[in-house]
Amino acid sequence: MDPMTELEKGPTGRRRGRGARERILSASQRLFREQGINRTGMDQLCAAAEVSKRTAYQHFPSKDELVAEYLRRFDPSVLPGVFDRTDLTPRERLLAAFDIPPTTPLCPYIAAAVELHDPRHPASQYARDYKKAVAARLADTAREAGAADPEQLGEQLALLIDGAAARTRVLDADAFPTAAAIAAVLIDNAIPAAAGDDRRREEVSS
Repeated sequence: MDPMTELEKGPTGRRRGRGARERILSASQRLFREQGINRTGMDQLCAAAEVSKRTAYQHFPSKDELVAEYLRRFDPSVLPGVFDRTDLTPRERLLAAFDIPPTTPLCPYIAAAVELHDPRHPASQYARDYKKAVAARLADTAREAGAADPEQLGEQLALLIDGAAARTRVLDADAFPTAAAIAAVLIDNAIPAAAGDDRRREEVSS
């Protein structure tokens, strides 16, 4: 007879193990995005992940730790679909950061920071680190594009992206095309004339 007790299994009798942790994280990504962090209880998460509460707390001693891990794993490489593209010029990569479908849910880092109201929460720290990382990648790309002050441009574009994301969600209308048009003006104003002339020559010859 299997000595494992029912408490050590999930609701459907599934054994705990590596799969349980992944199921918990998968359920948290879905439920936190769909209904928010505060409205999602551990009972609901455990039911969705098909694990017992005991198993869940063995992997994540508190809901706070689960929320932090949920954000940490969300996009560890910082928008690789934008910044790691080799088929685009640096300027095109900057503008590609604004090519976001209006149906995309609100940025999970913004959503978590707004819900948690606690700058000391580990998830709030991940949110800050991620937002700083996005601005840094934008600044690095702006430097490649020849911007006179890449750090300033990176912060300006990061602010535009977050503003467009929030405005799209609140108004239920796509704000990213307007943000992209503003970004194009900022980018062109930030790139010295010589670099801009080189870029225009590349565009004409391509």
